Amino acid sequence: MRTPDEFEARLREYVVERSEEGRAVRVGEKESSEQAAIVERYADLFSRPQLETLRGAAEAETGDGRERLERLQLTCEEGIVDAQLTVQEDELQNDLLAARVDWRGDEIPLRTAQAQLAVLPEYADREALGAAQTAVSASFNERRRELLTARADLDAELAGEPDAVARIDAAKNVSHRAIHAAVAEASRATTAAWEPLREWWLDRLLGADRDARPTSAHVGWLRRLSPLADTYTKECCVPVCTATLRAIGFAIEDEKSIHLDLDDRPQKSPRACVIASDPPFVVHLITRAQGGMHDYGAFLHEAGHALHYAGCDPSLPYTFRAISRDHALTEIYSYIVEALSREPGWHAQHFGLSAAEAEQNAQAATFTEALLFRRYTAKLGYEIAFWDRFADDGGTAAGYAEALTEATGIRYPAENYLSDMDAGFYSADYLRAWVRAAQLREHLRDQAGDDWWRSPATGDQLRELFREGCQPSSEEIAGRIGFDPLDTGPLRAELSV
Repeated sequence: MRTPDEFEARLREYVVERSEEGRAVRVGEKESSEQAAIVERYADLFSRPQLETLRGAAEAETGDGRERLERLQLTCEEGIVDAQLTVQEDELQNDLLAARVDWRGDEIPLRTAQAQLAVLPEYADREALGAAQTAVSASFNERRRELLTARADLDAELAGEPDAVARIDAAKNVSHRAIHAAVAEASRATTAAWEPLREWWLDRLLGADRDARPTSAHVGWLRRLSPLADTYTKECCVPVCTATLRAIGFAIEDEKSIHLDLDDRPQKSPRACVIASDPPFVVHLITRAQGGMHDYGAFLHEAGHALHYAGCDPSLPYTFRAISRDHALTEIYSYIVEALSREPGWHAQHFGLSAAEAEQNAQAATFTEALLFRRYTAKLGYEIAFWDRFADDGGTAAGYAEALTEATGIRYPAENYLSDMDAGFYSADYLRAWVRAAQLREHLRDQAGDDWWRSPATGDQLRELFREGCQPSSEEIAGRIGFDPLDTGPLRAELSV
């Protein structure tokens, strides 16, 4: 068995290989995934005896040393499960990449269909394509459910905890029920502001002849704010976003460790992301611009992640540079950087808008933010209920469509209940980050003033936070800036504008 230090060094090599393979598939450079081959090459890394070695070492430590070893232990558990399931997951991933949707006499890749929904100008066309791509995606649901069940069974065995909610609570050191209670109350408290905002922007973006409750096929179009695309052009996205970052002290285009992939490819995922293969040395920022304000928000959101990972102290142990219990910490930084684009002054400065136009377009960004917050709040509630009854029914769509539709006023098809489910309550990580980013924005305004969004003082404070890598928890950040972790007051204020 490897010592913890030896395990950590070998783990770094494994993560780099898997990250680079995942990147190549995600950006469309490869048409098939070979994760299983990588897992096989590192089969010696993940074993039950190795897990017991790490568990014993962690129990003998305290403080930061124990936290580091517990994260290695959790990673070893995940690796053991991956070794069992990666072949089947590769097969599913490759079949999804090969899947085609019938559209206007052609067969287009499923990912292309999903990307097209953001740019099709006709309401009826989006409805038709949305239904077609949902049907193709849903045809994989039984395989998704089988893999989900197998992973849950293995996770329960290795952790010694059959209850999924309790198991994930323990892994992340938080209460997901308490998180949901806090954000659900914030969602209810902002409903009075949300409903007229939603109706105004649905009319503006979808037209007065829209359905009273449009389907989720239109969400990409809504998030793109497509009728405003002539202002927020695809060509200006990178120059405006890099200028925005320079104003707070970051020249992301000059960061040698940040690799920008901004090209459009047919098999490239439409969802922007960062893949931190080896922070702070190799970090990939990936977007697929289509025109519209969403491009700007997506670039800035991912820039927050990239700057965080690339800005961590290289002298930290690898675990504290690259491995966290959850994603709530790095999502704070993605949200706070994305929020630069929700300031009216940003719209006026970069797009030559009048004060009234800038205010209205900033409100549009608040509309999409509120839509996502309410969706993820409902999603977390559904997922907790899903796992509460999982032992009895094996996982069903019961309540998914109803919860998301009621929260957002947009109809979500029940068939999406598995394709929409991220592992380990990632929805809660987003929600914790929403709460924390609003707290941090209030703190930054107090420190740097109303021009926090273009003040080098903001960059200075973020740079100090980035240096800590993945070591602190999201809740620790709340305490440092004077907030209770579940204080949703600043977020409620932002969503009630």
